[in-house]
Amino acid sequence: MQPPVRIGTRASKLAQTQTRHMQARIVAALGADPADADRVAPLVLITTTGDRIQDRRLLEAGGKALFVKEIEEALLAGEIDVAIHSMKDVPAEQPAGLTIAAIPEREDPRDAFVSLKWGSLAELPQGARLGTASLRRQAQTLADRPDLEILMLRGNVDTRLRKLAEGECDAILLAKAGLNRLGMADVVRDLRDPVAAPPAPGQGALAIQSRVVDADAAWLRSLHHAPTA
Repeated sequence: MQPPVRIGTRASKLAQTQTRHMQARIVAALGADPADADRVAPLVLITTTGDRIQDRRLLEAGGKALFVKEIEEALLAGEIDVAIHSMKDVPAEQPAGLTIAAIPEREDPRDAFVSLKWGSLAELPQGARLGTASLRRQAQTLADRPDLEILMLRGNVDTRLRKLAEGECDAILLAKAGLNRLGMADVVRDLRDPVAAPPAPGQGALAIQSRVVDADAAWLRSLHHAPTA
């Protein structure tokens, strides 16, 4: 009998949602009964340093690698068998013994403009407040609209949308892929042009990380989508 494939992921709503989707794909690749998903490929939720730090930009605390550090440690320790990450959070250099074994089909990589009152970045009034914790999004926004006030906005998707609804800012920028996966695409008012405002490297893609010694497993290779990887 195939031993369980323990899937490590962050505990956020988005991480769990996208990992549940990949859990179904993994169970199918293993040829197992979907009804046995939680036995065949159980989820292991791991709170990362990046999840705990909410009061400052990640760049000030160590960068986006803080979203994967504890998960990679669990993978190296044999506490999980694969990890599901947002590709944009994965450092270019892999820790010794680990590798990106597969990248499934990529979602929409663009940034989404979300506002309760305004239909696009161009429609925002002079001096409006735009919330983002991303220096890339900040620089791209100010290149188009130097008059805007940029507010540091950390937290998961629900937290950022709540802060928008409470009036802490007039608009926010979020990854379209995350909104799609959460079934919240209806909040999008506009999409940033990926040529004028390039998304983060790997945005929209998931990374399936494994130990190097396990990376050639047929079920893992079957999850890779070369055209969008």
